[in-house]
Amino acid sequence: MTPCSSAALPRQTASPGRAAPPSALGHLRGAVSLAVIALATVVLPVPDALGPLGLLSAQPAQALQSAQTPPPQSDPRIHDIVAAASPARVEVDIRTLAGFGTRNTFSDTLSDSRGIGAARRWIKAEFDRISAACGGCYEVLYQRSLVTAEDSPRIPQESWVVNVLAIKRGAVAPNRYVIMSGDIDSRASNGSDGESDAPGANDNASGMAGAIEAARLLADYEFGSTVVLAGLSGEEQGLWGGRHMARVAREEGWEIAGVLNNDMIGNIEGVDGVIENNTFRVFSEPTPATDTERARARYRVFGGEVDGPSRQLARYVARTADRYVPNLDPIMIYRLDRFGRGGHHRPFNDEGFPAVRIMETHENYTRQHQNIRTEDGIAYGDVVEGVDFDYAAKLTALNAAALAQLAWAPPAPANVLIGGAVRPSTTLAWDAVDDPRVAGYKVYWRDTTAPRWQRSRWVGGATSFTLEGLVIDNYLFGVAAVGRDGNESPVAYPGGQIPRRR
Repeated sequence: MTPCSSAALPRQTASPGRAAPPSALGHLRGAVSLAVIALATVVLPVPDALGPLGLLSAQPAQALQSAQTPPPQSDPRIHDIVAAASPARVEVDIRTLAGFGTRNTFSDTLSDSRGIGAARRWIKAEFDRISAACGGCYEVLYQRSLVTAEDSPRIPQESWVVNVLAIKRGAVAPNRYVIMSGDIDSRASNGSDGESDAPGANDNASGMAGAIEAARLLADYEFGSTVVLAGLSGEEQGLWGGRHMARVAREEGWEIAGVLNNDMIGNIEGVDGVIENNTFRVFSEPTPATDTERARARYRVFGGEVDGPSRQLARYVARTADRYVPNLDPIMIYRLDRFGRGGHHRPFNDEGFPAVRIMETHENYTRQHQNIRTEDGIAYGDVVEGVDFDYAAKLTALNAAALAQLAWAPPAPANVLIGGAVRPSTTLAWDAVDDPRVAGYKVYWRDTTAPRWQRSRWVGGATSFTLEGLVIDNYLFGVAAVGRDGNESPVAYPGGQIPRRR
């Protein structure tokens, strides 16, 4: 999904009435007219395919591939995962985490009943119990890094930041990772106060409980890609746990398909007076922070300034909610995070990985980063009474559904190219995905002002496709790989141009 330059893949794609070169069509020979192809191609409408239907400009073999019966549009296993999410279990986990009194990064690490040490040991033990129940399906481990006062003025003393990970190895692509994270730590009014009570019921026992419940929901399934449920620490003092995990992932060469960071998923009573339990927000950066100047310059001419991998992941999450989670409407926020604030998805973005923040729609600031107190008739503090467990379970189900789809789906196509300037058609070309799960591909398009993909066309096993009647100027385009079970990759946005014939 990483954008490539137009020079990265100097190949050509067939145009109507002309055979494509061997590199694009697997060494097939002979020109075939568009009329013949139109007769040989069965146009297969699919439920989400709207608008003009494209004609495949390709050889007969590819035309036949495009006529294959498309995979199913939904996976019944994911419906089962969503239905299994338990508000009662989520409530127990949130109450347990809040019951440690405080989980501040600088709180007690030796006590068995109070402080962040007791909390992270309980989280590891819970992941261990879940793994034991599924025959050791998870590897459960600590991930440690040392932070000192030299690292940040927000670090008053040398401390170990300890993450807890539950890893379910993929059977097909074990180095391809899909990750859900929640934060272990909490805070009171002073972020360095390790003594005062800071139950952090919503911020962020709710997200951590969600990761634990997701581990239960996914335990009995085998996935092609590796699934990680992560409890990250040191968030309130500078995202230290996420920084360390993202750095390890980069150094070890992890191929991360997506990080779903859950930070506050349990509040439904907003400080704005709105009470709402059927929407959520997903925050995403528009393009990678690691983009080159060449890539940024390309956006000005060819588009893509709102189509980076993290934005595609956000659209993927939104579509998952529409497809699988009843009465839950996504709200895509075109920001990295809330205004001037941060979360544990950002360190992954900083390393170039696709990552988003999933959270409640309506925040209540009297319940965030506050000492427990009553002042002028207002109750302050992040206590259990402010959490809606049904809502937290619903957002947990959403995460588990998105993780399962990503882990069952093949990776997105690489080296997606596009062409069609001054033509009444648009052509896309891409590399075939080398993965046994692939059934074929979908071409997506949308209006240039639309926040989400609006239309799609199943094209079978073809690796190039021409949409007749769609002028490239008026739409944005992308390609997704589709598995045999119907699960799709996120959409890959074109990173270069198809060289024009002279």
